[in-house]
Amino acid sequence: MERRIVHVDMDAFFAAIEQRDNPSLKGRPVIIGADPKGGRGRGVVSTCSYEARKFGVRSAMPISEAWRRCPKGVFLPPDFHKYEEASAKIRQAFYEFTPDIEQVSIDEAFLDITRSAHLFGGPLETCRRIKARVRELTGLSCSVGLAPTMMAAKIASDLKKPDGLVEVRPDGLKAFLAPLDISRLWGLGPKTADVLRSHGINTVGELAAAGPEALRGLGSHGAGLKELALGEDPREVREDGETKSVSNETTFETDTADAREIKESLVALADKVSSRLREAGLKGRTVTLKIRLEGFETYTRAKTLPLSTNYADVLSREALALYAAFDRGRKKVRLLGVKVSGLMPAGEAESLFEDAGDARREKAHKAIEVIREKFGRGSIYRAGGKKDI
Repeated sequence: MERRIVHVDMDAFFAAIEQRDNPSLKGRPVIIGADPKGGRGRGVVSTCSYEARKFGVRSAMPISEAWRRCPKGVFLPPDFHKYEEASAKIRQAFYEFTPDIEQVSIDEAFLDITRSAHLFGGPLETCRRIKARVRELTGLSCSVGLAPTMMAAKIASDLKKPDGLVEVRPDGLKAFLAPLDISRLWGLGPKTADVLRSHGINTVGELAAAGPEALRGLGSHGAGLKELALGEDPREVREDGETKSVSNETTFETDTADAREIKESLVALADKVSSRLREAGLKGRTVTLKIRLEGFETYTRAKTLPLSTNYADVLSREALALYAAFDRGRKKVRLLGVKVSGLMPAGEAESLFEDAGDARREKAHKAIEVIREKFGRGSIYRAGGKKDI
């Protein structure tokens, strides 16, 4: 049985949700991310509407550059709680068509419909139904790629955005890949692309036909890339791809070396990550600190804990300890981030013995959650942390 893999990519997900919830934003350039502060903002763009993309605005672009390109755009802060609610409804739609789902991120996923497509009128009709069901549940559009491999499905979903549907049939896989630029291949970064282009290899088809001489400088990586160019991609949709980490970060308005400001930010970030973990019913073992210094030098430091946690005080303690052990010299801090990975269900026990301290923490966290649910997140925050971040 030939594999039929679907890649679903939500269209301008965060911005589309804001436009859905506020009809006055429809047709306008909406940019989700840091506060631009009149072109002096220091964060980045999370995502933007297609109207904003016409001005050259892109995800991960400095928010100050987005302001310069589109000063009349509507700049909004991200509302992750709302976005995660929509993502959960989208996953609900997917499970109506197949149990074989790999959630790549909050707004994209792979579905293996090989065994279930016959129940819905065939592979292409299944894709149409998936798109319709997502729109019915969320009011949002998505772009879908259908192919015999994961890589081809992902490429196909990107070709006719927004609201696209592109099918790559098994007997047309090589013909589909051949004219594409080599940058489309998974795992092929800019430096590798430069090496290939220096040998006159610019398309996937040229890479598929390349001899060993052109690939010699790439080592074993070259052989893997050639296999992808030939349409050979054995990777399977794996359910454990659903959620690998939860993180939050903040960019300071001005680079800082102020110990109090840094501590407050780390405590607030840990609190935010804790809330998101608990909302998702998860806990994790590895805490990672991200530090970006002036000049954009970026470092990470991590610690793996004996037991998984989603408690804010534990996460903040570990993040502060990682920062204390980091030598930034005389350089100021531009950005801080806290991430928790190595996730597992929050209710899964790792020890036979209950920790009395954890029991008290759980009670305190639940009390905080009740207050926030009733009065809003800003109604209560942890000592030593910023109220909003």
